[in-house]
Amino acid sequence: GHICIIIVYQQQYCIAMKRVTACACFLLMWRFHIFGQGLLVSSLSTPTPSGADVSSTARRKILASASVALAASTATPKIVNGFNGQRSRSDGYSVQKTDSEWHSILSSTQYNILREGGTERPNFSILESEERPGIFSCAGCATDLFESSQKFHSGTGWPSFAKGLPGVENDNVGAVQARLLGAELRCKSCGGHLGDVFSDGYLFVGTPAFVTGKRLCIDGAALVFHPEEDGATDIRGDKAKPQTTPDWLKPPEIRPV
Repeated sequence: GHICIIIVYQQQYCIAMKRVTACACFLLMWRFHIFGQGLLVSSLSTPTPSGADVSSTARRKILASASVALAASTATPKIVNGFNGQRSRSDGYSVQKTDSEWHSILSSTQYNILREGGTERPNFSILESEERPGIFSCAGCATDLFESSQKFHSGTGWPSFAKGLPGVENDNVGAVQARLLGAELRCKSCGGHLGDVFSDGYLFVGTPAFVTGKRLCIDGAALVFHPEEDGATDIRGDKAKPQTTPDWLKPPEIRPV
């Protein structure tokens, strides 16, 4: 029982971390007036009748709104049964398998993410640091999802892309939710959960995300990487990245006198 509680808590912590990152980036985008569609910018410089600073007032309102949205996002459990709880991960998709068939072809980590909508902890997947040319496909049905040319290092600990291939399905949510909480991404063929898309791409200057304005935050375990070079071995994303100890955490070297 205690193990199950710990696993659920870890899942919710990882989901919250993704959304904390998105909300923080949203506030930074507002601060530097990088909104993509110019939301709120035109209203921040108009003085109030009383002479108060509207920009300060707007700042407090935005901070309050973001705090409420963040609190709601961390307190709400992950939707497991479909987009906003309205659509299953099986109905309407071209790839159909029974639950037992999914269990037989997926690892426990892959099943949790693709079929249950879970998420991996940051810096877990070996694909987070993958930089070679190639294609990332769905670990459940082999549908091509992302090109390596659209991958960039976001610093979040999850593989990040500026845009997906046609095999990626984007949940249709409202503009406010999309900016503050993001939207779910799925494999268009099998309905498997891939991750979330956030509208903070403009913060990553010099990356493909700066061009699209989007950051697709993907669970590496949902993917398989196919390197472009001949004879290279495919890499499963549910393989854990080798963990290294930072220099500042290493004990001092003891040398004999």
